[in-house]
Amino acid sequence: MRRTHSLYSHFLVARRTVPPCSGISSCRVACEQKLVSSALYSSATAFDLNRCWLPLRFPFASTASNSIKAGVAGALSFSFALSTAVEAKEPPSPELLPKDVVLYQYEACPFCNKVKAFLDYHDIPYKVVEVNPFSKKEIKWSDYKKVPILVVDGEQLVDSSDIIDKLSHMIHPKNKVVDEEETKWRRWVDEHLVHVLSPNIYRTTSEALESFNYITTHGNFSFTERLTTKYAGAGVMYMVSKKLKKKYGITDERAALYDAAQTWTKAIDGRDFLGGSRPNLADLAVFGVLRPIRHLKAGRDMVENTNIGEWYQRMEAVVGDSSRLPA
Repeated sequence: MRRTHSLYSHFLVARRTVPPCSGISSCRVACEQKLVSSALYSSATAFDLNRCWLPLRFPFASTASNSIKAGVAGALSFSFALSTAVEAKEPPSPELLPKDVVLYQYEACPFCNKVKAFLDYHDIPYKVVEVNPFSKKEIKWSDYKKVPILVVDGEQLVDSSDIIDKLSHMIHPKNKVVDEEETKWRRWVDEHLVHVLSPNIYRTTSEALESFNYITTHGNFSFTERLTTKYAGAGVMYMVSKKLKKKYGITDERAALYDAAQTWTKAIDGRDFLGGSRPNLADLAVFGVLRPIRHLKAGRDMVENTNIGEWYQRMEAVVGDSSRLPA
């Protein structure tokens, strides 16, 4: 418990430097610091604790210290039996589409899934490179050490919201209108919704194990990393989630989750989507952030206890199949 508490107190405060490894013990501590912060904020640098949310992986026991670093888990997708007519999407003009798109990601990262929701909806073919959260060797070529990274016709784009802004301008060059409602809710996704999710998916030990099972199954891990990360990471994240509750002023995890879902549903205000008959960038952001953990208990509970299900099913229908290219 003493060691676990030291990990929390060290990493729930943003830091910019890593202590030098003066010996085996200090090296291990430095490694743990990197793993814990990466686990909490997969799209952030090792010590930028205010950009991403909940991801996962941590060093819990000495044997686990070097093998717990996973890629983030995000929020929910569900199955419904609804039948709602939605207006068909209009793919961009072929001449405006980028020719070569490569996404460097963690499969479960909510911010990576925001980008994928945009690409899928607009039928933009893309390749995926799954980044190993330990070595990050797949992005050693880049000075930017976070995910997502999107390379579009040779140009590196970073930060999920900036990536989407640039892609949207690329395929809709004549659209100069700024939609204040859309901008407001996109900001809400990044500043509120993502922070509500992690305390929910790690709320109990069984939910933490369920989340890490998804993470380790879909992430880029070796067999040893996968096994260690699942159990040690789940134990640590269960305890870290309690710290996150305090950090973001959450007293009841499920109440906060349900309130967020109802807030979004209220914003839609009887429309098919926030964008009206078609989803806008805010719809795609919410959908993308929620999609990674669609089979988790938090997601199932959310759908059963709020009105978000119908909107989510419409989003699944209109976004359609992934435009991801086979490896």
